[in-house]
Amino acid sequence: MTKLTASLAVLVVLLIAGCDTESAATTTTTSAAVTSLPPVTTTSTTTTTTTTTTTLPPTYDLAVAVVGPDGVGLPDATVSVGEEQATSGSDGTVEFTGIDPAPIEVSRFGWMPTSVDWTGNEDTVRVTVEPRIVRGLRVSSYVAAEPEQFAGLLELAAASTVNTLVFDTKDESSWVLYESSSQFAADIGTVNPMYDPKELIAMAKDQGLYTITRIVTFEDDRWVKARPEHKLAGRWIDPTIVEGWEYPLQLAVEACEIGFDEIQFDYVRFPAGRTATFAQAKKPLSEEERVAAISAFLTEARSRLHPIGCALSADIFAIVLSSPNDQGIGQRPEDVSAIVDAVSPMIYPSHYSDGWLGFPSPNDHPGPVVANALDDGIPRMGVGTAMRPWLQAFYYNGSQVLAEINEAEERGVGWILWNAGGNYGESWLPPAEE
Repeated sequence: MTKLTASLAVLVVLLIAGCDTESAATTTTTSAAVTSLPPVTTTSTTTTTTTTTTTLPPTYDLAVAVVGPDGVGLPDATVSVGEEQATSGSDGTVEFTGIDPAPIEVSRFGWMPTSVDWTGNEDTVRVTVEPRIVRGLRVSSYVAAEPEQFAGLLELAAASTVNTLVFDTKDESSWVLYESSSQFAADIGTVNPMYDPKELIAMAKDQGLYTITRIVTFEDDRWVKARPEHKLAGRWIDPTIVEGWEYPLQLAVEACEIGFDEIQFDYVRFPAGRTATFAQAKKPLSEEERVAAISAFLTEARSRLHPIGCALSADIFAIVLSSPNDQGIGQRPEDVSAIVDAVSPMIYPSHYSDGWLGFPSPNDHPGPVVANALDDGIPRMGVGTAMRPWLQAFYYNGSQVLAEINEAEERGVGWILWNAGGNYGESWLPPAEE
């Protein structure tokens, strides 16, 4: 055999080996395979010929559908697969092209984070996430300021189903209750430190508790006195003055950076009652103008809080759950819930006028009032937004408070108890599950 013939024989063998290598690589991929990762290259050499064989690692296309327990797609969920990340659309879906197999991580404000293994064998994966069900107690500034009382509240949470504490960082007194760096608060003299939020947040999280802070927004006696140009009527700031938004928004961002999981705006509305009459006389506004002002504020809050990792919630008057209009305050369930992660109507039977919800005296029927209000309001919530009512924990005994809680639990929604002094009885609460 001549040298030329021998070399040609070797070349044929090498080419056949190369074809087998390509074929073997191909049989390990699925129909969704894409080749976009850097290739793996091997080289063999004879005295006369060099042959290079390239094997491309398989990558895959993937469609993820993020849904709630009811099967409805959830928009605005963050879906991560390895180093790739995308946000689900209005139908809850998101698509990836040419990615490596890795666990699918799904997160959404107001929902529990979820992880699903993905090896590349499926090109469509449906991920069901569970809502975050908050069972909370409000921590008054007086309780937050007293270590023994706060320790007692932590013990109560541990002995019950309570999984959340709601602190005040700015309350109805207009005081900012911690060492804030807000220049506006310093200028108008509203910083009045009563507790160290970082310390109490750490204690709560050591016990596995979710933390929310409440910020009283547009009712502020000290603010209207210091900045009368922002005043609407009485103690109320004009929500249509965008410049005035900066104060509560700065406090919200600061609270998030301190470590709270969620920022809840209270009094995020126009005034009611007699003050509303003066407000309307000073600045006549239509319902749509009022609703637009509140919605715009909350939208701005979301744009600042979501990127830095905090959920957003808002307190609303419970009567708007059962009303076709905004009741003059700029809050409609459909509009508020389209923006925030959770809506907290204040379902206090003592605050309903006689005859509301079909009861001559609503205060005498705590459980049924909560049930009727929730039944009116739940269908009006935006997709993916939690209904989480404040429940009355004052003037009532333990069985009455528990009756309210049971109605919320029966409907699969969370709840927060309101007691101005932060005094709660263990008998008021469902016991911890063993």
